[in-house]
Amino acid sequence: MNRQLEQARDCVGQGVAAIDTPALVIDLDAMERNLARMAAFAAEHGLRLRPHAKMHKSAELAKLQMTHGAVGVCVQKTDEALALVHAGVHDIFISNEVIAPHKLARLAEAVRDLPARLAIAVDSALGIERLAQALDAAGVRTVGAIDVFIEIDVGQGRCGAVPGEPAVALARQIATHPALRFAGLQAYHGSAQHQRTPAERRRSIESATQAVVGTRDALAAAGYSVPLVTGAGTGSFVQETASGLWGELQAGSYLFMDADYAANQNDADDPVFEHALFVKSQVMSRSEDRAVCDAGHKSHAIDSGLPSVAWPSGLVFANGGDEHGILRAAVPGTEVPELGETVWLIPGHCDPTVNLHDVCVGVRGGLAAGRVERLIRVDARGKLG
Repeated sequence: MNRQLEQARDCVGQGVAAIDTPALVIDLDAMERNLARMAAFAAEHGLRLRPHAKMHKSAELAKLQMTHGAVGVCVQKTDEALALVHAGVHDIFISNEVIAPHKLARLAEAVRDLPARLAIAVDSALGIERLAQALDAAGVRTVGAIDVFIEIDVGQGRCGAVPGEPAVALARQIATHPALRFAGLQAYHGSAQHQRTPAERRRSIESATQAVVGTRDALAAAGYSVPLVTGAGTGSFVQETASGLWGELQAGSYLFMDADYAANQNDADDPVFEHALFVKSQVMSRSEDRAVCDAGHKSHAIDSGLPSVAWPSGLVFANGGDEHGILRAAVPGTEVPELGETVWLIPGHCDPTVNLHDVCVGVRGGLAAGRVERLIRVDARGKLG
């Protein structure tokens, strides 16, 4: 057994002081409050909730979300989907394009052999043809065996067909393959998630709404109804909900929150989510003007910025490389922590941070005086295919 896993398992039932460092820790109480707030929001607005499991990559947490009202989860990779299916998650949407024949072959075999409802996004004729060919080669000929969402580019400039007539052409092509069921539109505006003000996010989603309406109307004119518009993220789900067009929310980061999402400004009536994911570290070196902790960027992703320091207060984190984090006083005169002292960090970006760890340590009763309740496996860690 991995030594780190063995040590983490030995911590179960003990206080937080027993957790070795660096370690990825979930405040279970805060996480469950976040879970309940998002579930209540979706229920209040009559929306389906399909959280993004690429954030936590955990079958246990996906099942927890589904027991609290989620219809299923999203992932971005074929192998993420397969890892979660094999761990008992049975309703998964790959909200991303898959072109490689060998990946589609694995997906088709899962559709054929496993007790799961799977869906996928497409934005090209080639993607549709290769998906149909993979299903046929695997002997999958059941009508509507897999749900297919046409992704349209609603403003991010990443994946997605041009809204309007190009999406109609893809719907026509889907209709020629009985095993494929046109399930609706994938309309996710990723860059809107981190626009800091509600006004900025409203403008972005208003533009996305125009793309959705134009595409829906073009499809209707060609004889195709749109069963569902799916999308939205933690930063913008309030705006998608207000449009009345989206029927399913894909927010994921709300469960843990991270330092980057915390920088967003919210309207007064928006749901508020708490930080629930932390890196526990400790001071390993100290000088007059700084302390150095043992959590470098091997323990947390830095693509969305460096971690913030949850505790002790009054500290700023600076990049010290792979193994080290440098802590300095935010205000001159504040003492830096002593050797061996615990430091709790809030990752800048939760999704890739989780992907650096085999397990998350679940703590009940708070970070100061709580106890380790359980370990939560990161089942889809490293599943990049």
